[in-house]
Amino acid sequence: MAEIDCGARSTREINAELKQWIQRGETDIVVRHPGARHNLAVAILSPARVRLEGSAGYFCAGLIDGPTIEISGSAGWGLAESMMNGRVVVEGNAGNGAAAAIRGGTVVIHGDAAARLGASMKGGLVIVGGNCGYMAGFMAQKGTLIVCGDAGEAFADSMYATTCFVGGRIADLGTDAVLAEPTAEDIAFVDDALAAWLPPAIRGKRPPAREFRKVVAGRKLWNFDHREWKLWQEAL
Repeated sequence: MAEIDCGARSTREINAELKQWIQRGETDIVVRHPGARHNLAVAILSPARVRLEGSAGYFCAGLIDGPTIEISGSAGWGLAESMMNGRVVVEGNAGNGAAAAIRGGTVVIHGDAAARLGASMKGGLVIVGGNCGYMAGFMAQKGTLIVCGDAGEAFADSMYATTCFVGGRIADLGTDAVLAEPTAEDIAFVDDALAAWLPPAIRGKRPPAREFRKVVAGRKLWNFDHREWKLWQEAL
């Protein structure tokens, strides 16, 4: 196992050393004292395991394809933004735009997520053990979003083919978002995902998978129709 002590070093220096270790074949790296620096562990394209012993700033683990990034604290805006594949696990909370525009992989937040969680996601799985802010799932196109706690306003607004599950209260459904009846396969999927990704201490405080509500697109915005111009104005 390799170790990097951030100390007074710049983000560029830390990221450069991370990639140097990976190029040498090291697959388990601990980053100590990250100090909530921004842009840590970005653009890693190999299946290494990187653990940040502390909180990260904005855009941590962005543009990755393959690695596992674990954060023992919290993360700022844009966590795992545009991730192609891999795993990102945050033991604390995450700021605005977590998992935005991801195309694959898994993003897990043990605590709460702020606004626009999973906005424009195009695949992958996002799990939040706590609550999320407004406009989660905004314009999401594919993938699955699971929120174990409460969801904020305009949830799943203008969503396309993403499927969402919420264990708590939904403050307000966004434009063209509707509730659907979960299937037995849905319930099994949520149950398996929570068991695989969330610690028992968090799962024990949340409702069982069978009580999660399912949210999908109503499909009214999938195709433009001039007769429904008022609906499109509301969405815009």
